[in-house]
Amino acid sequence: MLSKLLRIIIALTGGILGYGGGAVLIMLAESTGENGTLKASPVLETILPIGSALLLMVVCYLLFPFIKKKSMRVTRRIEGDLQAVPFNDVISGTVGLICGLVIAYLISQPLMKLDFFYVGTALSVLAYIFFGYLGVSVATKGVRKEMNRAGVTDERRGLINSMFKSRSAKNTASVAAPKILDTSVIIDGRIADILDTGFVEGKIIIPEFVLEELRHISDSADSMKRAKGRRGLDILKDIQAKHGIEIYNTYDKSFVDIPEVDVKLLKLAGTMGGKVLTTDYNLLKVAEIQGIPVLNINQLVRALRPVLIPGEMMMIAVIKEGKENNQGVGYMDDGTMIVIEDGKRLIGTEVNVEVTSVLQTASGRMIFAKPTNRR
Repeated sequence: MLSKLLRIIIALTGGILGYGGGAVLIMLAESTGENGTLKASPVLETILPIGSALLLMVVCYLLFPFIKKKSMRVTRRIEGDLQAVPFNDVISGTVGLICGLVIAYLISQPLMKLDFFYVGTALSVLAYIFFGYLGVSVATKGVRKEMNRAGVTDERRGLINSMFKSRSAKNTASVAAPKILDTSVIIDGRIADILDTGFVEGKIIIPEFVLEELRHISDSADSMKRAKGRRGLDILKDIQAKHGIEIYNTYDKSFVDIPEVDVKLLKLAGTMGGKVLTTDYNLLKVAEIQGIPVLNINQLVRALRPVLIPGEMMMIAVIKEGKENNQGVGYMDDGTMIVIEDGKRLIGTEVNVEVTSVLQTASGRMIFAKPTNRR
């Protein structure tokens, strides 16, 4: 809703600028005519401002996603640069800037009376730039010099700055990129436990079309799909109660005309500057091609698996026969398969095994082990 409102405001602002630009063009044309007698026709005086207003309004409306994305990047860059500036320099620079602008205002008053081809306006602008910069420079350097005279060392200044930065660090969650959940990660269910840990920062976004897809799955004639869809809705309800989620309406024509849910998801992430949470491997690959940041839950799980090295001992339950002769198969708590040599006769028992080798495959990790005692 806020995004739509900003888009309308940007479009209206473009329309106002376009109308003013058209009116200025007519005034310039009339003032540069022979002895100032050139007069635009009433039709042109009406059509040119309105036409330029409509044109610029449409351009601003269509370019809003690009403008929003660039503005967010510039804002974050400026914010990062300002956070790197010492707090005492910010205060002294602000005071110096105000003093410089006041001096520039006093000087610009007589300059504005110069009625010669906008010379007064140009000199006034230069005065504001010069005295504004001079005020910031003199104030920051003067404060640093006085602090050094007073015996305030760099360590003490750093301590003061760190105190103010620690206060502002509490608001980093609001600056974090929003996290957009897709259907697969909701049905998977592990996202609820991950959110409970507090490692995921930023707003949790559920697009309207993802909710619609979940509803279709929960109403499916297939009992398995229906169970998954209803489980996904229950998980969403749990997340809403514990962490709060934002339902993002995507009734914009640019989204409605896209039939594929994954394409809509990536477009929304690019528009919002957010990150997609998913378990879909194909979606991850497409997002990497388009440069959209994606957080894959399966990759997170693989990264958190315990590291095993040959020679390490562990207890494992042998639950079934392996593919090769006399092999037994067991699983770790995270689902990692362990192939046990000569473990067929140990099916149904829990034995102590020694890791012999670890094989990393595209689908995951396989561990080969041998029993150290047999029961």
